[in-house]
Amino acid sequence: MFRHLLPKNFAGIQQPAVRHCRAFSSRIYRPDGSTVPVKEELTPLAKHIRDMILATGPISVAKYMQLALTSPIGGYYTKGQGIGRTGDFVTSPEISQMFGEIMAVWFVLHWEMFGRPQNTVFVELGPGKGTLMDDMLRAAQRFPQFYAALKGVHLVERSPELRREQFKKLKCQHGQAEMTNEQAPKRAVTSRGNLPVEWHDVLDEVCAKEAVPLVMAHEFFDALPIYKFERGADDLWHEILVDVHDSNEQAVEPSTAKLSNSPQSSMAPSDAQHFKLVRTRSVSANAALLLRDKHKSFSKGDQIEVSPESAQVMTQLAKWISAQNGMGLVVDYGQNWTQGDTFRGIKSHKFANPLSSPGSMDLTADVDFSYLSYAANGLAQCHGPMEQGAFLHAMGIQARLQQLLQTTRDTQMHKRLVECYKRLTDPHSMGRIYKVMAVLPESAQQTPVPFSNIQKAA
Repeated sequence: MFRHLLPKNFAGIQQPAVRHCRAFSSRIYRPDGSTVPVKEELTPLAKHIRDMILATGPISVAKYMQLALTSPIGGYYTKGQGIGRTGDFVTSPEISQMFGEIMAVWFVLHWEMFGRPQNTVFVELGPGKGTLMDDMLRAAQRFPQFYAALKGVHLVERSPELRREQFKKLKCQHGQAEMTNEQAPKRAVTSRGNLPVEWHDVLDEVCAKEAVPLVMAHEFFDALPIYKFERGADDLWHEILVDVHDSNEQAVEPSTAKLSNSPQSSMAPSDAQHFKLVRTRSVSANAALLLRDKHKSFSKGDQIEVSPESAQVMTQLAKWISAQNGMGLVVDYGQNWTQGDTFRGIKSHKFANPLSSPGSMDLTADVDFSYLSYAANGLAQCHGPMEQGAFLHAMGIQARLQQLLQTTRDTQMHKRLVECYKRLTDPHSMGRIYKVMAVLPESAQQTPVPFSNIQKAA
């Protein structure tokens, strides 16, 4: 800067032989024309992950996801600021109250079908800001007998910041609240009918409750850690791991195989990052442990993603729902088959490279609904999945839209309501990629509404 104002023979203080970075460039240009990559900031969490890899070797993608999302050093979910239009992503409940209202109606309808049990509890896994549960409780209050049978709300949430958000959203009363050492709520009472609300770190704590569970898992499974594998030229499965970027191992390129129409992840390599994906040279213990017979039909070069934690949670849910004669809904984006290369980051409402700046973005992978059904097989019934748009239409979202339109003459409000409805149901938006699966006790005699016209998930 200002070099053009100096005499041509002015030497000044000797500087390293590099030129200024070009605008928005990720490389520094030397006078001889060579370049040096500019690394992104090494945050405390990135340094922690880097030190771990340097000490013990490359880590699994699952371990990387766990650290990037939940580490107390700076994990994404510990900050609790990513949801909403001003955050990194918007979920269905944040788009419109109609979503939560329809979910509540589903539970009311099946509570009737199950003979109106009198000791029920709402359970939500990964409740975000609490918007979905708030909408469900508000809608449930319109059914007095159902609400009278509801004895409490249980939220499975580890993030202290998100717990505080949920506390406010559910209009909990400070005078009756029990807080953790981090000043996050542990128990409270919501002003909606004075229902007790409890927070839990893990599902195990909830499954010990003697009550009929009404379980909602919305955009929960997509954030659970995955392991990635690639079928090598030797026709064996090799695990894909996370390594430091400057190691001697060759980086793994994004899969070019169109596996079951899975979308490509945002994994374009960048020298600015501190991490890269590498492939094990031999079959890893995780590959031998996690990949069963159903994974033998893939071709060389195929990549697949497996989430054993998802299977573990689904098994717990299935056992609990059958034992207590409960019911559940799983709503997430994904397909009813094994996923390929879908691991990605989401930041500022756009896909981003998940290895960039861990802790700064949400990390997700498409859900394999067939894997969830497999985990529940013999323990509970899984119906679906069906597309979210079809589910919402079958449950009456158009009628609810008309009711809301009649409550106001504001044309701008009319426009927003219709736009929200379209976003939730349009196949080109959230209507197709998001799926809904119902979970009923193994002994259930009736097919849940509105799944009667589709086959059970295999």
